[in-house]
Amino acid sequence: MTAAPTRRSAPPAGPAPESRFVQADGVTYHFHDLGQGPDTIFLHGGGPGCTGWSDFGPVAPYFAADRHCVIVDILQYGKSDKCRITGPMWDFHAAKTVALMDELGIEQADFICNSWGGTIALCLAARYPERVRSLVITGSMPVFYGPLAPLPERGHRGRAARDIYYGGEGPTRDKMRALITRLEWYDADRLPEETVDLRYQQSLDPGEQELAAMSDSPRGDWQDLTDELPLIAAPALFVWGREDAFLTPDYPLMLSRMVPRGNLHVMDHVSHHLQEERPAAYHAVVDGFLRSVGEP
Repeated sequence: MTAAPTRRSAPPAGPAPESRFVQADGVTYHFHDLGQGPDTIFLHGGGPGCTGWSDFGPVAPYFAADRHCVIVDILQYGKSDKCRITGPMWDFHAAKTVALMDELGIEQADFICNSWGGTIALCLAARYPERVRSLVITGSMPVFYGPLAPLPERGHRGRAARDIYYGGEGPTRDKMRALITRLEWYDADRLPEETVDLRYQQSLDPGEQELAAMSDSPRGDWQDLTDELPLIAAPALFVWGREDAFLTPDYPLMLSRMVPRGNLHVMDHVSHHLQEERPAAYHAVVDGFLRSVGEP
């Protein structure tokens, strides 16, 4: 009998490129800069220990082959400022991201985003349409309702997971692995240990732990973007994991109809971080979309 093939781990992020920092409208952003070509900004998700490199490191080499990739730590994460946010949260992040673009001399960019970062980019595209060439959005929740049924845990699943992770005895490596495999990855056997380590070590950052202890209060006022989505002029691709633990594919189908130039691709055997689980497949889909931008 022939033995069943052993499933290999997904590729880890690998060593991060050199860090860069820039002041933009009173805050400090940390980011990585690699590749040449069309300006492409990557905005990561909001899970404990997430950074630009943790979320996009595995897929970055594919895009950097022919694109200028700016892989950002969004505010309150990674090595960017742990500033307190007041007022509407997505408006705040969008304005600061535009200020970052100004400082970097980027007039217009493609945005490739996961979860929290995708909602920032959708708000930015509505408020500053001239700065966005296209949008690729994965696992984001810009509106607080679904087309078929209430959202899991009323849309608070991520917030509850964060509180559990930082609560009790505090962050542990086992809790990080459990969080990722329960909510972010479809196949736990393919999760690289390097990814768990990267996220766990970042989650110990004192600034992130201080913010977590205050739950939602330092993150700004939650915004529903129902009124903003129809204003987005840029072409948008929603790339979704069929097994996403937060939002099933009926949700991005609704979003793709709310955005005038919205498209949807659903990928099998992935959950919330498909750009990490299946980076080659993710790049193939996204690259095809980006190459079509501007076509009649």
